Amino acid sequence: MVSGWYAFFRVALRWIGRVLTRCRVSGRSHIPREGPFILVANHESILDPLLIQTNCRRTVHFFAKSTQFGANAVFRWFLPRVAAIPARRYRVDPQSVRTALRALERGDGVGIYLEGERSWEGALRPFRRGSIRLILKAGVPVVPCHVSGTYDAWPRWTRSRWRSTVHVRYGEPLHFGVHETRGARESALEPAADRLRQALLALAGERPDRPWPTGA
Repeated sequence: MVSGWYAFFRVALRWIGRVLTRCRVSGRSHIPREGPFILVANHESILDPLLIQTNCRRTVHFFAKSTQFGANAVFRWFLPRVAAIPARRYRVDPQSVRTALRALERGDGVGIYLEGERSWEGALRPFRRGSIRLILKAGVPVVPCHVSGTYDAWPRWTRSRWRSTVHVRYGEPLHFGVHETRGARESALEPAADRLRQALLALAGERPDRPWPTGA
């Protein structure tokens, strides 16, 4: 059920994305043609899922706020059909982690916004530690994706939107290996977070000047 609806909405929403923005996409060849992978991205705007997922050639199960699933009847029907995973914000959610790991075991893709929420100022914020732990536990290829321009098109702090040029850039997969134990994941957490940050900033054309600690 998900795959058929997902394919339909990917085409329909891609057209809507082109109406709302002037979208430029690069690096789609870096997305694995088969097998599990994790897609990690920065988060500037409500437009990000629309542009990142519709331009990815694979089905990606992205985390979404659990409150959105109960917001209204439309969201309750729509979100499961675009492979969204309900997750509680600002806390560890074991159920959402298990759902993501099951999707990876089936050979699907899982998407994570590492900052955990949209940026207020358009800059990259510290990453959520739980997201990095999931990446280290899964041990699958990690595709970095940087989106720029969506903050200018529709920032978090306003309901107004403008038709701006947006760039979606997918980068080469990163490999972190499998970290089975909690201790192994904790030891690798900060280096992994810094490596992911560098990959996203490189896609944005920026050069990181120092490591950036993860958030809560």
